[in-house]
Amino acid sequence: MTQKLYVARSRQVAARKLGDEMMIMSSKDSTLFTLDEVATRIWESADGLALLDEIVERRICVEFEVGPAEALYDAEELVEKLAQHGILVLSREPIVSSNPPVGNAK
Repeated sequence: MTQKLYVARSRQVAARKLGDEMMIMSSKDSTLFTLDEVATRIWESADGLALLDEIVERRICVEFEVGPAEALYDAEELVEKLAQHGILVLSREPIVSSNPPVGNAK
């Protein structure tokens, strides 16, 4: 992928944080997902205004001591899969909304 990519949480999910992990139910296909600590950090940071590479650089690399190239590659794969299930929204432009996405309960 390696292009500028904005990520936002979908409004079509229900989510609850349990410990360091996020449980998310997709309304698209009624699938339940459990996000690990890294995926949860990406989910929490996905406000539609942050670029994926910035999230990786500022949160993932710092908190998990992983190199930027490897972390970005893994993050790109993750957000693509979550977008396919309707959990994240991806865009080349900022995703601005008057209502914050549902499911950012902590």
